[in-house]
Amino acid sequence: MLGRLFSFVIVGLLLAAGAAHAQGKPELQWFAQSAFKLTTPGGKVIMIDPWIMNNPKTPPELKDLDKLGKIDLILVTHGHGDHFGDAMEISKKNNAPIWAPAGLNQTLQTLGLMPANLTPRMNKSGTIEPFPGVKITQVHAEHSSELLLKDPTTGKDTTYLGGEPVGYIIQLENGFKIYHMGDTGLFGDMKMIGEYYKPDLLLIPIGGHFVMDPKDAAYATKLINPKMAFPMHYGTNPFLKGTPAEYKAAMGKTPIQIVDMNPGDKKTF
Repeated sequence: MLGRLFSFVIVGLLLAAGAAHAQGKPELQWFAQSAFKLTTPGGKVIMIDPWIMNNPKTPPELKDLDKLGKIDLILVTHGHGDHFGDAMEISKKNNAPIWAPAGLNQTLQTLGLMPANLTPRMNKSGTIEPFPGVKITQVHAEHSSELLLKDPTTGKDTTYLGGEPVGYIIQLENGFKIYHMGDTGLFGDMKMIGEYYKPDLLLIPIGGHFVMDPKDAAYATKLINPKMAFPMHYGTNPFLKGTPAEYKAAMGKTPIQIVDMNPGDKKTF
């Protein structure tokens, strides 16, 4: 009888501890461009579009991949080098799966660059639950997705199919939702994504030329109508001329909170 009572007490304490942990705050660290390290309320760590080593805006002290700590999962929105970046190296160091467009992961497997267990496949509208209480859904993005790799035998750059670009809806243990848009231009279904998924925090590209410019991004933000928005993907090359100041000006008076961060900053939500 006492043994059963003790078991019930232990289980109750474990459940209470888990619930308390899940009520923590998510932490987001920005490495510039579209690269983020997301720590969930439950303590899981997700890298998103991890272009770090060759990112000119990432602070030098953050370019040591060994200092990232334990990474549990990697999300890649498309095959371009400023998003795919260091995904393979981080994956192998941590035995962490890369979730990316299905065609991109298929190419990595076909070329023998990554094993199947670290490059699982999903597609747009697909949802995974990699950790208890965490749900990740791929959604549409209006862009391209080529994978440029150097052939080790010839030393020449070769372009491979990288699947279709995607964005991610990331729902955390406490219900907080992040919409990482990846690289994208405007498309009408942004409104539907906002209405259906109701993101709390929008991570939106503003640089222009390859993605939305600040004016486009402001229009998209209002379509999606998140509680908060953070402008990303600007200033890393001469084509990405859009600035947060231009984005804020284009947003005008709005109840949507515009989040300010510099490369390397961490913020809890």
